[in-house]
Amino acid sequence: MNWQAPDLRVHPPRSPRVRLGGYVILARMLDKGRALLAGTNGEYNYNCPLDQQFLAFTGLDAEALKAELAAGKSDGEILAWVQAHARPRSMAEILAWSAWQEQRAPDNPDGRAFFNEVHRKLAPHRTDIVTWFDLLDLDDYVSFGGRP
Repeated sequence: MNWQAPDLRVHPPRSPRVRLGGYVILARMLDKGRALLAGTNGEYNYNCPLDQQFLAFTGLDAEALKAELAAGKSDGEILAWVQAHARPRSMAEILAWSAWQEQRAPDNPDGRAFFNEVHRKLAPHRTDIVTWFDLLDLDDYVSFGGRP
């Protein structure tokens, strides 16, 4: 079965919070990779710094993962490939890493400056935007017509 690529010019990829096999980030990365291969990624970038967090944790290569996507594999088939090729991790380690990612906020001056700039531009009145995932979800929402 050849999985159809999402059109990220029309709607955002899945939230980084969506879990696949316990991993955050992975489902979003798959959406962006499929869209890149189809030429429908819009302003979304595959293998961005967020994707690289997943790749660093798993020890996987972005190009190897993209090749699996190019083969038309489903989320379940990709997850099976990830599990077969990733650095061995227990489910407890995966869930702890995912929970940490969900809470991750800027941890250096440059990251904080970027975060604050985007936050101010999108919704300066939103005091609940404190993590990178919060900011990405807000940006996706506002970029497609949502009102902050």
